[in-house]
Amino acid sequence: MNPQAAELNKIIIEKNPVIFDVLSERGKTIFFPKKGILGQTADAKGTKINATIGAAIEDDGSPMRLEAIASKVGLDPSLVFPYAPSFGRPDIRAKWKSMIYEKNPSLKNRELSLPVVTNALTHGISMAGYMFLNAGDEVIVPNLFWGNYNLILTNAYGAALNTFNLFKDGKFDLDALKAKLEEGGIGKKVLILNFPNNPSGYTPTIEESAGIIKVIKESAEKGNKIVVITDDAYFGLNYEEGIAQESIFSALSGLHTNILAVKVDGPTKEDYVWGFRVGFITYGIKGGDAGLYAALESKTAGAVRGNISNSSNLSQSLLMAAFNSPEYQQQKEAKYAILKQRYDAVKEALSDEKYKEYFTAIPYNSGYFMCVKLADGINGEEIRRILIEKYSIGIINLNNIIRIAYSAVAAGDVKEMFEGIYNACKEYSK
Repeated sequence: MNPQAAELNKIIIEKNPVIFDVLSERGKTIFFPKKGILGQTADAKGTKINATIGAAIEDDGSPMRLEAIASKVGLDPSLVFPYAPSFGRPDIRAKWKSMIYEKNPSLKNRELSLPVVTNALTHGISMAGYMFLNAGDEVIVPNLFWGNYNLILTNAYGAALNTFNLFKDGKFDLDALKAKLEEGGIGKKVLILNFPNNPSGYTPTIEESAGIIKVIKESAEKGNKIVVITDDAYFGLNYEEGIAQESIFSALSGLHTNILAVKVDGPTKEDYVWGFRVGFITYGIKGGDAGLYAALESKTAGAVRGNISNSSNLSQSLLMAAFNSPEYQQQKEAKYAILKQRYDAVKEALSDEKYKEYFTAIPYNSGYFMCVKLADGINGEEIRRILIEKYSIGIINLNNIIRIAYSAVAAGDVKEMFEGIYNACKEYSK
């Protein structure tokens, strides 16, 4: 093992040995190199003649660039063309951390890590897998989950997804989660919670959220060492009263010394920048301090460096400009209002009782999506094809559950969409 990795492990063990125990073998051996080329480059910063940097520099000291590209970007070239640090730019890391506190007021006075920048949430989930999953480890997920978890965690790291029932009688199935955490005896547990959920578009109520937290805490009190990854891709897009407004990370990050909360989030869906590919991974645990978090940040940045080197400097700079803009919040609220209008249009359309003959809605209240479950005997794949070929409507079929991205459908088209699904089912059932 590299001495730099051993040094980080020593810090983690001294601060909280549970965290060391839940690290994967990769996680235990990874480190961010402070010596070698990176260390020598850092030592040379500020020198008159600096021949350490693996980039081309103009004679005036600015980044070498093509005017055909530079002329299209209204930012200082220093914010566009150079590499960003593997940790992420310091300004956006600090800004995103402050925004986490603003969005989750109950975190006040709780110590968290500085977010490490990832190449959006897919890469963030992957880096969590790198840090905490060995081949053969199980990851507990609800039975309605983002399909990309298979590629990210199963194909890449050899983990197995172990599902629990998400809904029972129209509510979050707490008993199913509890039973799943009890499987296999006391030991390491890795759990992913994704709210608003993709594909169902569901966020637990305040009461349900408290129940989830209670179940996880009781599991930790029994001796389980739990990594809870909160996939907060759609955070903030809640459309009903009475549902949890804060990320469940807020409570989990200070719940128990046996629970490491790993927040994976970013502006992709929150700020409508899908192609920017900027995300964040943030750690929280009861009793965590700056030394512990710095060690975890260094390991995570090492994993990022060994995987993609660093995320886009241009994207981080554009986001910082947006976050600091006085119009940012107002513009964000305007886009939220459009999504809320589309959500309301879905609710209104589904109030038509005739649809229940062929499909019923799965609980939904937030995010980009909602799902309907087709009646027995109706083939979802056939319905999908009929909708495309006859009605020019595109949906996703998930084993006879239809996922509808109403985020991409104008409110005025929602009724027509459900009428199309109804007519396709009716035609199929003849």
